[in-house]
Amino acid sequence: MPVSLGPDLGGGVSAYLSAQDSGTLLRFITCGSVDDGKSTLIGRMLYDSKLIFEDQLATLKSDSRKHGTTGEDMDLALLVDGLEAEREQGITIDVAFRFFATDKRRFIAADTPGHEEYTRNMATGASTADLAVVLIDARKGVLEQTRRHSHIVSLLGIRAIVLAVNKIDLIDHDQAVFDAIVADYIEFAQHLGFDEIRAIPISARYGDNVCSRSAAMPWYDGPTLIEHLETVAIADPALDLPFRLPVQMVVRPEPDCRGFAGQIASGTVAVGDEVVVAKTGKSSRISAIVTADGNLESAREGQAVTLVLDDDVDVSRGSMLVAPGARPHVADQFQAHVIWFGENALMPGRSYVLCTETDSTSATLTALKYSIDVNSLTRQASKQLEKNQIGVCNFATGAPLAFDAYRDNRTTGNFILVDRLTNATVGAGMIDHPLRRAGNVHWQAMDVTREARAGLKHQTPAVLWFTGLSGSGKSTIANLVEKRLHALGRHTVLLDGDNVRHGLNKDLGFTEADRVENIRRIAEVARLMSDAGLIVLVSFISPFRSERKLARDLMAPGEFIEIYVDTPIEECARRDPKGLYKKAFAGQLANFTGISSPYEEPETPELQLKTMGADPDSLAIEIEDFLAKQGSRTNFKD
Repeated sequence: MPVSLGPDLGGGVSAYLSAQDSGTLLRFITCGSVDDGKSTLIGRMLYDSKLIFEDQLATLKSDSRKHGTTGEDMDLALLVDGLEAEREQGITIDVAFRFFATDKRRFIAADTPGHEEYTRNMATGASTADLAVVLIDARKGVLEQTRRHSHIVSLLGIRAIVLAVNKIDLIDHDQAVFDAIVADYIEFAQHLGFDEIRAIPISARYGDNVCSRSAAMPWYDGPTLIEHLETVAIADPALDLPFRLPVQMVVRPEPDCRGFAGQIASGTVAVGDEVVVAKTGKSSRISAIVTADGNLESAREGQAVTLVLDDDVDVSRGSMLVAPGARPHVADQFQAHVIWFGENALMPGRSYVLCTETDSTSATLTALKYSIDVNSLTRQASKQLEKNQIGVCNFATGAPLAFDAYRDNRTTGNFILVDRLTNATVGAGMIDHPLRRAGNVHWQAMDVTREARAGLKHQTPAVLWFTGLSGSGKSTIANLVEKRLHALGRHTVLLDGDNVRHGLNKDLGFTEADRVENIRRIAEVARLMSDAGLIVLVSFISPFRSERKLARDLMAPGEFIEIYVDTPIEECARRDPKGLYKKAFAGQLANFTGISSPYEEPETPELQLKTMGADPDSLAIEIEDFLAKQGSRTNFKD
């Protein structure tokens, strides 16, 4: 029979609700490897706390017969595994949040998936937790995913751990096995920075040491899991941190009044306090704190407020209002720990969209310092991060960001990385510190602008980006186009892939990471040359869409013209002007585009040239005609 942890309504509903509002809230996650019993544990807590309605209980019994894995018993995991795919496979896929309460404390439990494929979901659940319940199957001991989840929990700032050794009934409640598992875990976790590790032997299926003490383990004299969760001390560090308000909206209740709305990320603030705009350093004082329930004299972390300032300072969505005596870092380069979720590897030179609590900007991985082995926690030299790996990286962003180190402020020190093409979230990061060189490098104002340079040449700069397979005819066509433009008096430069590899990029090979860096460098060069007022012709295979998009985004709007030289690979191999295809087919040339390395065709190029049955001169004329149709914008014709 379940132990009743349900509400005592002897004092009335109002008294009960008042008591619940005044109780502390503990957010915790269950994590660990697949089939360690995470969902069953939370289901057991919900069941024993009598927070399941009768219709839910009837449904649970029916679902247990259909999807259950516990024979004639109710499968309590089905209380939180709500997705059909979860029930069919018997695993957790998405994060499931569940609320329950005892007389002593309120809880929000996050059931996170154990499968390596869904590591991103586990990290999401851990990002707001105060404590982690790490489950271990007593029959299997500490597994790789146990170590991975523990490492992620540590990176995300969780310092309180419950080591729940589950399925203790399946090893006959053997204390020696329990002690060995605990010793193994503590030895592994000694460098993860946890403040407390409480080990508890449990059986989530039968409720042993979950909400009631087990008579089968007289050798264990510690608290039950729920007793520990009710009494564990969890500090509220965000309240003691300096004031931070990420501005989510600028509100204009009246024509001559502006308010800055957002949720206070940390600290406290009061009417009359001085605040500073993090990026600009402009300061003002708070004249009013407005909320949906009326004006306040002061506010604290977690509250949604609108601040009205004395002065008309420049504050917009994405700004951050901060305490003047403890301002965050403002930099465009920093070091961070990264958990990588993407199917394609994270590699130096590739550009992503980086989103923080306040900002969204382009970001490039400038250096992968090392990856971390989740089993030994040792540092390993790596050229790229594969899916579910953890590494320490340096990033450069397209604009300065305001941030704190993650260890100092979890809210303002985190970010996600988004793939520029698919808009998928591919990584989560925790900022360690700004790079010193970022604070010493500033933009130098120039009196002669790119418009002035272009005006002197009587032309509008442009970047003609030729892409296609090796042997497609890119360089031949680009050379003919430059000759025609030169004859028209245009100022041009042609950057060819092979020629650049003799100098600027001679240190790069042909791995995917080197190809990314190859294009990143040439894109930066093309931008500098277009700034000089030139028409730049770039002839590179540039096999990846993400790097071509990076190049496009570097240029002024409308300046980048992608020209896809579309030649079937069979024709390229037949031509084989450099004998490369012959070597590639013979296995003598690794990472060859189109054979052992992918080529991602442009999806919406400005111009697509079908080369079969066409001579290079006619294709060059086709490009010239296309450019002429751009009219006065390009000034390609007199």
